[in-house]
Amino acid sequence: MFSIIGIVLVIGAVGGGYAMSHGKFPVLWQPAELVVIFGAAIGSMLVANPISNIMALVKGMLGILKGSPYNKNVYLDTLKALADVFNYGRKNGLQKLETDIENPKQSQLFSQHKVFMSNHHALDFVCDTLRTSIAGGIGHFEIEQSMEADIDIMKHELEQPVAALKEMADALPCMGIVAAVLGVVVTMGALGGPPEEIGEHVAAALVGTFLGILFCYGIFGPLGSNMQKINDGEIEYMHVLRAGVGAFMKGAAPILAVEMARRSIPPHVRPSFKDMEQKVKGGGGK
Repeated sequence: MFSIIGIVLVIGAVGGGYAMSHGKFPVLWQPAELVVIFGAAIGSMLVANPISNIMALVKGMLGILKGSPYNKNVYLDTLKALADVFNYGRKNGLQKLETDIENPKQSQLFSQHKVFMSNHHALDFVCDTLRTSIAGGIGHFEIEQSMEADIDIMKHELEQPVAALKEMADALPCMGIVAAVLGVVVTMGALGGPPEEIGEHVAAALVGTFLGILFCYGIFGPLGSNMQKINDGEIEYMHVLRAGVGAFMKGAAPILAVEMARRSIPPHVRPSFKDMEQKVKGGGGK
């Protein structure tokens, strides 16, 4: 929502300033320039990226409208879910927990927590780590390395669509110059015509450069930065899971392992210890 407000503000400020300077808006409507700029920019992005990155980019752009899902309530639900899993493993033994890990979507333990069932990355991360630890033959240090490697791979995957969007944004000013050069070519071909016609061609050429710069620095560049911040929030969430699961695998009591997870939550969305304790002891999952 704030992204839409920002885009409207950018366009409104530029348009308002143009109107204050007594500019004529019909001059800015140059469909040919838009075709050149966006057609070439999108085409270059398709050349540089596989279809998986393009699909992830579309999904990420839609995600910008919703904003980051990782708020205080989601983290509280996550701490509650981790506490239930850890308490179950401590009371019934890790071998009993293995049955739930192998089929988490059919497991009553996991299925009662929507925070896991709606995030397959988080569910797979927790289950795969617990499965590795239960299998034995690997130390805590190696498990920590495995979790870090998993997060690094996920981070790299999330960065690809952001890089594609930023590359397209960086290309827009250059494509604006291409459109301007084409406009100059058209202008040169019209030098024998009336001055009004030449003026229109020059204006159209300049509009191409203007639009390329505006859409790069005013819209698509900031959208790429926004998408990056949302992805950073997802990586932070995975590090919270890593802290909790890692502490439990090292033998920490469930409540202490959950506290380690809580302390890893970014301060602006971190619930207090009292809130966490009430949530964990309150029963029921979301």
